[in-house]
Amino acid sequence: MTDSEQSETYGAMAVVRRIAALREAVAAWKRAGERVGVVPTMGALHAGHMALVEAARRDCDRVVTTIFVNPKQFNRPDDLDSYPRDEATDAARLVEAGVDLLFAPPVEEVYPEGFQTKVSVPLLSDCLCGLTRPGHMDGVATVVAKLFLMTAAERAYFGEKDFQQLLVVRRMARDLDIPVEVVPVPTVRDADGLALSSRNALLSAGQRARAPVIHRTLTAMAGKLADGAAVAEILAWGRGELNAGGVEKFDYLDLRAEDSLEELADLDRPARLFVAGWMGAVRLIDNVAVAAKA
Repeated sequence: MTDSEQSETYGAMAVVRRIAALREAVAAWKRAGERVGVVPTMGALHAGHMALVEAARRDCDRVVTTIFVNPKQFNRPDDLDSYPRDEATDAARLVEAGVDLLFAPPVEEVYPEGFQTKVSVPLLSDCLCGLTRPGHMDGVATVVAKLFLMTAAERAYFGEKDFQQLLVVRRMARDLDIPVEVVPVPTVRDADGLALSSRNALLSAGQRARAPVIHRTLTAMAGKLADGAAVAEILAWGRGELNAGGVEKFDYLDLRAEDSLEELADLDRPARLFVAGWMGAVRLIDNVAVAAKA
C-alpha cells in the first residue's frame, strides 16, 4: 500500500482511509499527552453535526471526525443508495471547524471479506427505530464499537435527535468496557423548530414548509402531559395534529422512559416523546423531553 493510500491532506486536515494510518496518528497524539475526541458521522454534514464538532473542540486537544455510510444500518437498499454523499463539501466544513483528522474508510476496510461479528443491545434496540427498521440498531452498535476501538478516543459526541442511538451506544460502550465517555449534545434545530437532518434535503418545498408541525406538536404534547393530561388522550391528540399537518403515516408516536425506553402509560418518571413519521417518501424523527409530574 502506498503512502498516498494511507494518508492525504485537505487543507490543514489529514484525511486517512486505512485503520493503520488512523491508529498511527492517534498514537502520536497520545504520546504527547493529548486528549482525543471523535465525532462519528455518515457525512452530508449540517449544523447539527458541526455542533458535535464544536463540543469536541472545546473538550479535547485533537478531534477526529469519521465519515462512513454504514451499510449495516440500512434495511432498504434504495435508502442506502439514495443517502446523500459529498465528501469534498464535508471536508471543507471540517477544515473550517478545526478538525485534525478525517477518517473516511472504504466499506472493505471496515467490513473485510468474511466479517461475521454483530454487536447487539437488545433491550434498548428492540423498540422505536429498532422495531420498524430491522437490524438498524445492531448495525449502529457494531460500527460504532469498531470506530471506538479504531480511534481509541477518550470522548465521543452524539446528538440527542437520535436519542435511542445515543442510549444504545452508551450502553454498548459500558457493557464492553470500552474506555470512552459518550457525550450527548442537544438537538440543533432550524429557526422554525425542525430538527436538522441530512434527510431534510429530500423534502419538497411544500413538505419542508409543513415539517415544523412535528416539533410544534411534540412541544404542545409535552406541555399537556406535564400539566397532568392522560397519556393515551394526548398521544391520540398528537397523532391527529400531525396527520392534519402533513405527516401521512407513523412508524411510532410514543411516550417512553428517558433512561430505559420503557413505554409509559403514565408520566411517573422523566420521559421523552418520540416520533417517526413520513412525509411522502421521507422519514423524519424527533423527540422532546417531558418533565415528570410533581
